[in-house]
Amino acid sequence: MGNPIAAVDLARHYSRFRVGERLLLTGHSHQAWPDVGFEAQQRAWLDAAEYVDEKWEHAERQATRVQAGFRRLLNDPDGDIALGQNTHELVTRLLSALPLVARPALVTTDGEFHTIRRQLDRLAEEGLAIVKIAAWPADTIADRIAGAIHDRTACVLVSSVLFETAEIVAGLDVIARACNTHGAELLVDAYHHLNVVPFDIRALGLEQAFITGGGYKYCQLGEGNCFLRVPAGCSLRPVLTGWFSEFTSLAQTDSRGRVQYGDGAARFAGATYDPASHYRAAAVLAFHVEQGLTPDRLRAVSRHQVGLLKRTFDALDIDPAVAHVEPMTEDRRAGFLAIRSPRAGELCRGLRAAGVLTDFRGDVLRLGPAPYLHDDQLRDAVAVLGEVVSRSLG
Repeated sequence: MGNPIAAVDLARHYSRFRVGERLLLTGHSHQAWPDVGFEAQQRAWLDAAEYVDEKWEHAERQATRVQAGFRRLLNDPDGDIALGQNTHELVTRLLSALPLVARPALVTTDGEFHTIRRQLDRLAEEGLAIVKIAAWPADTIADRIAGAIHDRTACVLVSSVLFETAEIVAGLDVIARACNTHGAELLVDAYHHLNVVPFDIRALGLEQAFITGGGYKYCQLGEGNCFLRVPAGCSLRPVLTGWFSEFTSLAQTDSRGRVQYGDGAARFAGATYDPASHYRAAAVLAFHVEQGLTPDRLRAVSRHQVGLLKRTFDALDIDPAVAHVEPMTEDRRAGFLAIRSPRAGELCRGLRAAGVLTDFRGDVLRLGPAPYLHDDQLRDAVAVLGEVVSRSLG
């Protein structure tokens, strides 16, 4: 199957990142931004110059467009979306709202990204019961997590795609049902899922779940564009709360003198932020719609590109003890190719020195394509990897 997108034609929209001239296998971490983002970021500056402190009504329009964009990617047209500069501020607001005295247990996996991993490790030092379920094998993770949930579990925190290997986690609905049975919250980290694998909140059985993610990776939105999808009817009261939540409440305190919150996602609102990120994101999300870059189409592109990387790597016939593709069925492989090697760091540095940009996590080298790359660029990058491996073996 050929590439469903003419990458050369798409690449012209990313001229400032020079995607046609460089081997950027960083699509799983930091995709290039289309040129419309640069123009939008300039408009944010110009609006500030023109409207000064009255710029916020213009910024709010951009934020509304960003929320709508995330709803589209979640296939959740009525979803309630809180925005944040990063997932950490949103996740910690959620954690601060949980009844951790009555329910001191949090269930997670040992395959979570550092945002969750580090914060939960620190909370464990303060006496919370952090239950870590082995992330591998991923095809049984849902049942094992569900079995660890009980009536003193406050929340389950799990990824829909594992950040280290790009393996899609199946059975999130099993976890959701167990959470519902025991009255626990569910937070799904969809950062490595969104805009590279179609996400359908109802098909996944996640209507009552919190979903977090952002635009730094496959969405091409850059920094400062993260979200927390809040389930309908949420009445949690975050201890970490920003004054923007008062915009939709009638009073700052209730009759008992308690701090008031806005409804739904407004409960998780923050405070003053740099709105330039939302100008950029709104423009990029509109660009994706104009170019027909739907999640389904991007999934087809990704599967073609990752498959090409895998076939080209396999043809190098490298000793599996030196480097091998992380095994999984192709339908479970998300947006990048994970190559496990005890030399992953060395290989990554060798690739960078030879002009191929990628990254590694532990002993996993991650090769992340993107829709603006053409097939010859992917073949060239793997050929360089073969040369780097040969040199590393002396």
